[in-house]
Amino acid sequence: MFSTVCRTGRLATRTVVNNTADKAPLVAAPVLSKRDYAAKAAAGKAQGKVVAVIGAVVDVQFEDNLPPILNALEVQNRQPRLVLEVAQHLGENTVRTIAMDGTEGLVRGQPVADCGSPIRIPVGAETLGRIINVIGEPIDERGPIPTDKTAAIHAEAPEFVEMSVQQEILGTGIKVVDLLAPYAKGGKIGLFGGAGVGKTVLIMELINNVAKAHVGYSVFAGVGERTREGNDLYQEMIESGAGSEVSALLGRIPSAVGYQPTLATDMGTMQERITTTKKGSITSVQAIYVPADDLTDPAPATTSSLGRHHCIVPCYC
Repeated sequence: MFSTVCRTGRLATRTVVNNTADKAPLVAAPVLSKRDYAAKAAAGKAQGKVVAVIGAVVDVQFEDNLPPILNALEVQNRQPRLVLEVAQHLGENTVRTIAMDGTEGLVRGQPVADCGSPIRIPVGAETLGRIINVIGEPIDERGPIPTDKTAAIHAEAPEFVEMSVQQEILGTGIKVVDLLAPYAKGGKIGLFGGAGVGKTVLIMELINNVAKAHVGYSVFAGVGERTREGNDLYQEMIESGAGSEVSALLGRIPSAVGYQPTLATDMGTMQERITTTKKGSITSVQAIYVPADDLTDPAPATTSSLGRHHCIVPCYC
């Protein structure tokens, strides 16, 4: 997974989560969220060991201080760095995790440390012009990112009182979209189409227009994408100024076509954070590959049920 952000024609990287966790509350008795309690429970940063490696799934056993779900673990004495994310509690002080990178060379008995929080990635102005992977490491060969400010990739959705009820049109600069199917600020737009129909081209045009017309930030996140997609975007900006397999390995019963049964829940949790608040808005345009042009496939069908606007790019071939 990779992500990029651009503003006024420049490439940048930024997370789409709030930084409110980094700001100390002014009240005497703050109300803790579920993640706050989880981080507090794992404050001891327990040590464990690898007991099983099944592809991208790694089982880790702890003697005490079992890490909560979604916490990050790091394999010790290993290069390159390997981060694991807790997905299940199996019993007998064992957790099942998903590796964020390849597990080649990983062996049973290798020590693992609990990071005490979800995966955190760098945020702020220092990330402008950078490309990072899912664990926050720069992959653009331009050295480390000089910032200590980070944010967790898992966070709760904004409260209802924080959301804005005003409806506002987002001008995309693409005439056919603005005339026939305008996008709303803070909306979730599904851009459905098969291979090679121009989904990425449309997104690149949106990134360019949003930077010029709205002086805003655009995030390009490649989830299960070819590296070429991000590389093309990166090079053009400079010139211009895994689901079903993990479900099976986790031991879950797959739903239709092999997708994980929690697909709708997992996507809903993420999509709920894409909204408009009193501080600003995040508008998501999601380019979704339609396998064999079948719109009833669980992936596009689930995404369309969670989206606010739908745009189908046909294939004339």
